[in-house]
Amino acid sequence: MSTKLRSKTMKTGASLFGVIVIGVLLNILGIKLNGVLGLPFYLDNVGTILSAMAGGYIPCITVGFLTNIINGFSSPSSIYYCVISVLIAVTAVSFADKLRRLKIPYILLSIVFFAFWGGIVGGLLTWFINGLNFGEGAAVDFAEKINNAIPMGYFMSNMTANFLIDFADKALVTALSLIIYKLLPSSVLDYVQTRSWYYVTLIERHNPHNRKRLSLRWKVTLVVAVSTTLVVSAAIGISVLQYHDSTVAEFEEDGHHAIHVIAEKLDADRIDEFLEKGRAAEGYGDVEELLSTIVKASPDIKFAYIYSIRDDGTHVVFDVDTATVEADDPGEVIRYDNSIQKYKDRFLAGEEIPTDITIDEDGWLLSVYEPVKNSAGQVKCYIGIDMDMGRLRSDEIAFLAKIISLFLGFLLLIRTYAVWLAERHIVKPINAIAHVSRHSGYDTPEAREKWIRMLDMLDIRTGDEIETLYEDYKMAAHNTVRYIEEFQHQSEQLTRLQNGLIMVLADMVESRDQCTGDHVFKTAAYTEIILCQLLKEGIYSDQLTEEYITEVVNSAPLHDVGKITVSDVILNKPGKLTDEEFRIMQSHTVEGGKIIDKAMAIVDEDTGYLTEAKNLALYHHEKWNGKGYPAGLKGEEIPLSARVMAVADVFDALVSRRSYKEPFSIEKALSIIREDAGSHFDPLVVQAFLDAEDEVRRIAKLNLEP
Repeated sequence: MSTKLRSKTMKTGASLFGVIVIGVLLNILGIKLNGVLGLPFYLDNVGTILSAMAGGYIPCITVGFLTNIINGFSSPSSIYYCVISVLIAVTAVSFADKLRRLKIPYILLSIVFFAFWGGIVGGLLTWFINGLNFGEGAAVDFAEKINNAIPMGYFMSNMTANFLIDFADKALVTALSLIIYKLLPSSVLDYVQTRSWYYVTLIERHNPHNRKRLSLRWKVTLVVAVSTTLVVSAAIGISVLQYHDSTVAEFEEDGHHAIHVIAEKLDADRIDEFLEKGRAAEGYGDVEELLSTIVKASPDIKFAYIYSIRDDGTHVVFDVDTATVEADDPGEVIRYDNSIQKYKDRFLAGEEIPTDITIDEDGWLLSVYEPVKNSAGQVKCYIGIDMDMGRLRSDEIAFLAKIISLFLGFLLLIRTYAVWLAERHIVKPINAIAHVSRHSGYDTPEAREKWIRMLDMLDIRTGDEIETLYEDYKMAAHNTVRYIEEFQHQSEQLTRLQNGLIMVLADMVESRDQCTGDHVFKTAAYTEIILCQLLKEGIYSDQLTEEYITEVVNSAPLHDVGKITVSDVILNKPGKLTDEEFRIMQSHTVEGGKIIDKAMAIVDEDTGYLTEAKNLALYHHEKWNGKGYPAGLKGEEIPLSARVMAVADVFDALVSRRSYKEPFSIEKALSIIREDAGSHFDPLVVQAFLDAEDEVRRIAKLNLEP
């Protein structure tokens, strides 16, 4: 890692740490202040809301979570409300922009959401944590007053009280947070809000490039969420199972302890006497009182009894009354209950009885039995203790609520940091590379330079495979640009060579004609002027493109290439040609077409360049009215390039000296071109030629012969 990058990373980490520390301190300060003032509020979210406005998701959720963890050292129950603080933090960031701009309706709406999480969801959590009870406190007292004024029941009155108190609390902390935010220097806020963690969001905004795909951001989120949820679910399941088993073991131990206390008081040799005489037997009352005391002393012991199990039924030795069940009389024979029926043979054999858990009309009971032997070693009876498992159910619900709440808060925190890390080290670098690729250009040097510059400016330094991908892509881009430039350079060289050979060839042909001079150069110039003017005026726009104009202008010098087949005697004859000589002269158009055909056969490709060269060679002597040669084409049957060359060729011939005539003036030549529009020439081409008269005159004057 470079020194510059390390310094930047340290500054980012320091600023994030600073926002978190200040936020947690403000929350803890609010809690302590509330404790000193004795208010029925909490004041534990000032730092959370402030960090939401100033720092975004990362510090805000961290502040909310850590506040409850730190406060848990002095108030352990607050740890289980981590999820409430995290939910408030998520809501605070969602409303952060509206809070910063003091949008009153949104501020009120945010307070309602805060109160919902803290009052309603927090109230439900309290209900479960306390074993389906709201416990004690100012909210419970307020709920009682509400219920007295508007009868709505214990649950609803407490939920209402929680919401109202929490609404007042969140209104107060929101106001304090806004005041502190507005007092912060803008330089501090600007610095914090330009950090890399500030713009991370929990919900991905719509991306038009991901309409049909699950984005990488969501894939990372799903992997983290699913894996963490599976781990958390397994941990919760194991924890609840262990809690259940440990509580059952605790109940079982308490039952055996109570049995041992009773066994020490019971004289097993007198069991038959107790069965026969009942309460009249000496010492019976002492044992009965002990059983009654044990039942009353422990809220978990529901029944305590001593039975003698025989073939004809259960013989009651001792039984005590409870608040709901009247005791059976001593010596009474009753039917086997569920536990005894299940282990009847073992009871009759005097064996040890395993702990049994049953659900019947008496409730959810854990039954513990121990045999009582007389001095001769005979099992005379069994002492039984039935433990009420109802507390276990409420304790398990409370435990489950605590652990789920704690894990949910931790899950949201982990998810936020996972998204941040994925966003910073995976998603953003890949999106940045994709963005540069999408906006890259190859067609011009400027576009290629911009592409490389944008790619270099990314400077991705993740220290992993993403950085390797970036470096390899950047190297490939540089190589691509170099190859493109080399190819274009070679292509330009080939084009110059090609054009040079064409000009040499055309010049060789024209040099045989002592009268034409710079004819090939001037006609090419006039052709370019006409085509550009047509393009400018939007004439024949379905055919004219920059590429087409380039092809025609470059191939224009070949329009008279067929003259190479015409005899020098005819080509340079000073007088008028005979009909036969004129026919031979006319053949240069067809011969020129044949020459281009041979070139196309060699290249084995019907390129636009050679196609236009053939059109020019064959048809530049065709006339608009169909009276030209060699094919007698008329109107738009004549290729556009040939119609343009017809004007350029004739105009240059008019203003040039020939062996058989003197040059015409430019005005006279223009007049002749104008007069022949619609007969010899395409009128639209003529109009474009005349519209560009200034350029035409400039070329004509540059090439005037002395």
